[in-house]
Amino acid sequence: MIGSLKKIIGDEQQRRLKKYNKAIERINSFEPELSMLTDKELAGRTTEFKNQLRNGTTLSKIREEAFAVVREASRRVIGMRHFDVQLLGGLTMDDGDIAEMATGEGKTLVASLPSYLRALEEKGVHVITVNEYLAKRDRELIGQVHEFLGLTVGLNVPKLASSEKKKAYAADITYGVGNEFGFDYLRDNMVYSSLDKVQRPCHFAIIDEIDSVLIDEAKTPLVIAGKTEVNPSLYEICARMARSFKQDRDYLYDPISKSVSLTDGGITKTERAFGIDNLYDLEHHTLYHFVLQALRARVMFQRDVEYIVKEGEIKIVDMFTGRIMEGRTFSDGLHQALEAKESLTITEENKTQAHITIQNYFRMYPALCGMTGTAKTEEKEFQNLYNMEVIQIPPNKKRLRKDHSDLIFATAEEKYRAAAKEVVQRYQNKQPVLIGTTSIIQSETMAGYLDGIQVPYELLNAKSVEKEVQLISLAGQKGQITIATNMAGRGTDIMLGEGVAELGGLFVLGTERHENRRIDNQLKGRSGRQGDPGETQMYLSLEDEVLLRFAQEDIEELQEKITTDENGIIQEEQAKVVVDRAQQMCEHAGSSLREYTLKLDDIANEQRGVIYTLRSQVLDEENPLAQWMDMVKSSTLKLVEYYCGDEYLPEEWNRAELESKINDILLTCPAAVPEKAEDRRDVLAEVKKQTDAYLAVIEPLRKKSGVQTQARKVLLTTLDRHWLSHLEEMTRLKEGIGLRTYGQEDPMRIFTRESFELFTRMYDMIEQDASVHLSKLIRPLLASNEVKK
Repeated sequence: MIGSLKKIIGDEQQRRLKKYNKAIERINSFEPELSMLTDKELAGRTTEFKNQLRNGTTLSKIREEAFAVVREASRRVIGMRHFDVQLLGGLTMDDGDIAEMATGEGKTLVASLPSYLRALEEKGVHVITVNEYLAKRDRELIGQVHEFLGLTVGLNVPKLASSEKKKAYAADITYGVGNEFGFDYLRDNMVYSSLDKVQRPCHFAIIDEIDSVLIDEAKTPLVIAGKTEVNPSLYEICARMARSFKQDRDYLYDPISKSVSLTDGGITKTERAFGIDNLYDLEHHTLYHFVLQALRARVMFQRDVEYIVKEGEIKIVDMFTGRIMEGRTFSDGLHQALEAKESLTITEENKTQAHITIQNYFRMYPALCGMTGTAKTEEKEFQNLYNMEVIQIPPNKKRLRKDHSDLIFATAEEKYRAAAKEVVQRYQNKQPVLIGTTSIIQSETMAGYLDGIQVPYELLNAKSVEKEVQLISLAGQKGQITIATNMAGRGTDIMLGEGVAELGGLFVLGTERHENRRIDNQLKGRSGRQGDPGETQMYLSLEDEVLLRFAQEDIEELQEKITTDENGIIQEEQAKVVVDRAQQMCEHAGSSLREYTLKLDDIANEQRGVIYTLRSQVLDEENPLAQWMDMVKSSTLKLVEYYCGDEYLPEEWNRAELESKINDILLTCPAAVPEKAEDRRDVLAEVKKQTDAYLAVIEPLRKKSGVQTQARKVLLTTLDRHWLSHLEEMTRLKEGIGLRTYGQEDPMRIFTRESFELFTRMYDMIEQDASVHLSKLIRPLLASNEVKK
């Protein structure tokens, strides 16, 4: 069965490649004609293509000629002519799929093809890269080709002024970092004037290193937070308490999901410390949150791994790129908990104002595609979430790189010692070596071993990011030893120096398996680019983090029977099985976490869609007072439903409070609830009658622009205030939802139900508060007879 399935998949891949090869023949057939054109005539094809599209021609009919035009322009402008396999990658992406291409195959040039074609629709194309350096590099290189052809090209990076961002998004093609596009979407839904929005509607996106953007980074939602005052002493007290907690007695730590929870003992200890009866009471919810964040900071976050301390500040390290995430802070008090842990000055806390997952942001694009060297292992996730296939593009030149079998040692010390010995031998032969590490702390550990044997090296991690370009440019030169975190893993082409190919090319030495095979393969892919020679080898130990997290029992069983050679290398084949299984379990855990995060955000995404749609209507509506009048109708009727609900008998109705609430809204009407009414329908009819009478009095105000402006402002501020409170309540709901499993309840079902109840309550409060606030605004106009004028 499995064999048959593989054959079907293989046949589909071959069918696609066969179709594309025919298209490539047609693209090539345009070359003689296009090569005879002047630069002006070649650039003029862009206008011709646009006119054809306006007159009803489809993209598919001009695709092959458009690709040929880009290839000719690229040859003239930057001296790079697309290989046929690069055309193959471009066709794959234009069909909305993922082109898996080996390192050094020129993915940057491939993106020039579909980006040009889709830009002809004049709706904007976004080219997403994994970091700012690559975005600038690609814009400067490929942008020349597109500008030659008459297109505009923009760059979207952090810290641009709003006017610059708007200009970047207005361009035909916009390069930038994926997170920044998501943040701009959130910021656009926080503005108080439509003129302050910077983005156009999503149209077409090309994602470079698509597995990094949509999978590796997808565990962490994009969050915009606002500053709020904090109580530094409470953070410090909770940090001291967290230090006193003992694992298994006061808290439980799950290394697989990387989560912590208080035990009954820890709960009792906290209750005694703060003199309270029940930590889970609603009134103590905030205290529980503070204690939990302090515990997370102590147990789950390690200095020089997840974060560094620089100039007295906590700086977050991107675990997948090894870079500092400038301008980013942990939200919901975690950042302050880390500051308390490190005895730093406690800064203002970040409260979530807007958030969205990477997945839900990019799923807003009608058309999405990408490229990477490593996507096939995650094809199922791409198919399920984005409806994208992974097409493996054959290399332009045969790969000559040798990937040696992993070497596994019993201890980390033996591993580092052996790795250092290997580096010495390569260094003596002048062969360049790239040592890949998984964290800053590991890169510095490896550096310490090389210091001990006096081998010179360059260290590239988040602490030395300013030297990145220089160090990568030198990494392939004779005798160069470079120790790097994942910063040297993606998007970095290491060119071989003169005579290095004869020495065997770049030698890549990995010091630990990453959380998934793709990142390991990215590291290996730094060597052997475009038919260059190269070698790779992984040096592992049974004390590596992935094994300690996912293979504790297997290691204990293995340690009883392991034998090693004179170099300390474990001889049992079972060790490799254990390592592979641990990494696969880690991949599965990561996939499960992404799935869980997305399920939670799918629920929040529906709510976000309702609020953002309403917000856009208020911003763009010429007559926001009409929206307010609709809210008045809705809120008064809902008040009747609430105070005269089916659960009450008529004599139990709180008529006085109902009248008071309605009077806050209907300023010109008595809003009297019929005293003898015993049927809710009679009350509804009376309130509806009074509401209509009130709105008839207000009707002339629609013509007053000043009132309309005030109405818009009140609606937006009311909506935002309640939405922010709702986001905080949703965060607290997520925190406590896992505890419900102890009651044999499905957490996701509970979260769906309770979040809907929270949202419904919030929406009703938006309508009611907006109605009351606008009535207060209108009161002076009524008093001065302004309405009748």
